[in-house]
Amino acid sequence: MATQASLGRLLRPTSVAVIGGGAWCENVIQQLRLIGFGGQIWPVHPSRADVGGVPAFATVADLPDAPDAAFVGVNRQATIAVMAQLSARGAGGAVCFASGFLEASAELADGAALQQALIEAAGDMPFLGPNCYGFINALDGAALWPDQHGALPCGSGVAIVTQSSNIAINMTMQKRGLPLAYVVTAGNQAQTGLAAISMALLDDPRVTALGLHIEGVGDSAAFQALASKARDLGKPIVALKVGASEQAQVATVSHTASLAGSDAGARALLARLGIAQVADLATFLEALKLLHITGPLASNAIASLSCSGGEASLMADSALGRGLVYPPLDARQRADLRAALGPKVALANPLDYHTYIWADLPAMTRCFAAMMAPELAMGVVVLDFPRADRCRADDWDSVIAAAAAAQRQRGVPMAILASLPENMPEERCAQIMAAGLVPLCGLPEGLGAIAAAAQLGQAARAPARAPLLAPKGAPLGATHTLAESAAKAALAPHGLDVPRHSLASTPAQAAAQAQALGFPVVLKGTGAAHKTEAGLVALNLADAGAVAARAAAMQAPAYLIEEMVTGGVAELLVGVVHDPAHGFVLSLAAGGTLTELLQDSAQLLLPVSEDDIRTALAGLRMAPLLAGYRGAPGANLQAVVQAVMAVQAYALEHCQSLCEVEINPLICTPDRAVAADALIILKGPDI
Repeated sequence: MATQASLGRLLRPTSVAVIGGGAWCENVIQQLRLIGFGGQIWPVHPSRADVGGVPAFATVADLPDAPDAAFVGVNRQATIAVMAQLSARGAGGAVCFASGFLEASAELADGAALQQALIEAAGDMPFLGPNCYGFINALDGAALWPDQHGALPCGSGVAIVTQSSNIAINMTMQKRGLPLAYVVTAGNQAQTGLAAISMALLDDPRVTALGLHIEGVGDSAAFQALASKARDLGKPIVALKVGASEQAQVATVSHTASLAGSDAGARALLARLGIAQVADLATFLEALKLLHITGPLASNAIASLSCSGGEASLMADSALGRGLVYPPLDARQRADLRAALGPKVALANPLDYHTYIWADLPAMTRCFAAMMAPELAMGVVVLDFPRADRCRADDWDSVIAAAAAAQRQRGVPMAILASLPENMPEERCAQIMAAGLVPLCGLPEGLGAIAAAAQLGQAARAPARAPLLAPKGAPLGATHTLAESAAKAALAPHGLDVPRHSLASTPAQAAAQAQALGFPVVLKGTGAAHKTEAGLVALNLADAGAVAARAAAMQAPAYLIEEMVTGGVAELLVGVVHDPAHGFVLSLAAGGTLTELLQDSAQLLLPVSEDDIRTALAGLRMAPLLAGYRGAPGANLQAVVQAVMAVQAYALEHCQSLCEVEINPLICTPDRAVAADALIILKGPDI
C-alpha cells in the first residue's frame, strides 16, 4: 500500500504526464494552466502531434524524464499497460481515471480481476483510484483534474478527501469563503486508501484541518494511525459519514446485529478516534472553515448577540440538541451591558441588543466586549447582509469592526453568522476573515460547525485512549449458537448477574424443579432463537400446576426454569458484534420489546471504560428511567455498568472466536442488573 511519504511526489509535482487524447485529457492540461502550474506538462499519445496545444510524446518511454505525476485517461484495459510503463519508468505516481473495475464487478465479470491486475502493474508506484477524478493542489498550483472546479490558489487552507468525484466538484464550487488547500478523490481505493492520502496531506504544514467524506471505513488500523498523527500535529479532522461498509458481514439473528450494523460501527470508530462527525455538506464546510480560523474550541459555551428578538429566539431554539449551551450572564456582564445599552434592553444570553446602538462603533464595541467572558468558547454576532444590487450596506461594516475590537479586548473568538447562507456573500466572508473573525453561512450549519469544533476541543483535551480491539477476520463460514443456559454459564464467571435456574426435560420435571427453586418463576422452552415470538416464554408462574400446564402447551425439547426477577425499573439490551471492518461494536439500547419500537441505542468500540458506559447510558432517551422518573426509584447504575463490563470481559477473552454476544433484556432494578436472556454465537461448527 502507498505510504504518505511516497505520495508527496504525486501530490506536489513539478512535472506531469497526461496520457490519452480525449476531451478529459485536454481538460487536465487546461486546468493545469488555469491554476498556474509552473512545471513541465508532457502529453502522451501514439498518433497525435499535440494534445491541448502542447506537443505530445508517442509513448511513456519517450518522455524526457520520469514524471512526478501522471493522469491516465485511457480505457480500463489500456490503463493497466500504461501503469506498468509508468512504474517501470520510475514515475512518482498516477491518477487512474477509468471506471469499470471493482466498482462495476456486478455488471462486468472481469472488474475485480482487472483491478487486481492494475495493482500488480503499478507495483511500488502509488496511484489514486481507479474511477476517480484525481486531485487539486491549490497551494502549489497543480490540478490533475479533468473537469471544471472552483478552487482558487491559496497560501494555507483545509484539505478534503472524498470517495466521490462529483461531490468533490460540488464542494469546490462553494461560496462560503473556505480556503481549499487540497481536494483529493480516492475512487475505488484499490491501492491507496483515505487514511494514507490524509496522512500525506497532514504532513504539509500549510494544511490547517482535514475533512473526510466517507462512504465506508475499510481499514480501522489505518484510521487509528491517521487519528494519532492528527492529534500529534494538532490538526483537527471532520467527517461526513454516509452509507455502509461492504466489508462488514455480521449475523442478523439478533437485535444487536441490526443495531450495530457496519454504518454504526464506522460512526463508533470515528467517535472513538476523536473525529468530529457532521450530518450534511453545508455543516461540513462551515466546520472546516471555523477550524481553519480558530482551531478546536475550548468548550461548548457560547454567547449570541443580535439586534432582533426574533433572531435571539432562533439562536436559542437552534442550539437545542446540538450540545451547545448559553451560560447565564454574570454580575460583571450585566453591569457592563447595562452601562453600554441603557435601561430599556432586557439582558440575557442570547442577547437582543436592539438598534439603539446600531452603526455607533464605540457603543457596539462596548456591548460586544461586555458580553464576552473567559468561560465562553465563542461569541456569535448574528448579521445578515443586505443585497448589494438593491441596498446599501455601509453601516454593516461597523458590526464587523466592533466584533473584531471585542475579540482583541477579551481574547474570545468571535464569529459573524448570517441566518441565511445567501445573506453572507463571498466577498463579505473574505472581509470578515481578514478581520480575524469567522464568517458562518446559515444558522443551523453555523451552530453545527461550532458544536463540531467544541467536540474536537473536548477530544483534544481527553487523555489518550486504549488501543481498539482489532478485527480478527470476518466471521464467515460455520457458526454455532450456545443454548441460553450455556451462554449464561459462560458469562457468569466474568461477573454477570444471572437468575437462579435449573433445566428440565419434561413438564413434570419442570414443575418439580420450579417448586424447589421457589415461586414465582419464568418458564422458557428451548429450540428457538426468538423465544417470545415462538410462544416459548411464560412469566410470573406462581405454582407447580401452572408450570406443568404451560410446559405441556409449549411442547419444547427441554425447559429452562428461572427465578422471576421483580422490581425492574428499566430493561436494556447489551450486545457486542464482531464487525470485521471496524472491530468489536458494543451496543447499549432500550431492551425487551422496546428495542425495535424505540430504536434508542448507542454504539461504542471495545475496549471501553466505566466512564464510557456511563456517558453512553446518559445519552439514551430512556436515561430518565434509569435515573428514576417522576419520583420512581432508579436503577442501580453501578450494577448496570458492571454488567456491561462483564460482557466486555467475555468478549475480550474470546475475541478470536466470538461473532456475537447479547443480553436482552438486562433487567435493571434498584439493587441488581440481571441478565434475563443471553445469546452467544461463536465461529466454527457446533462440536
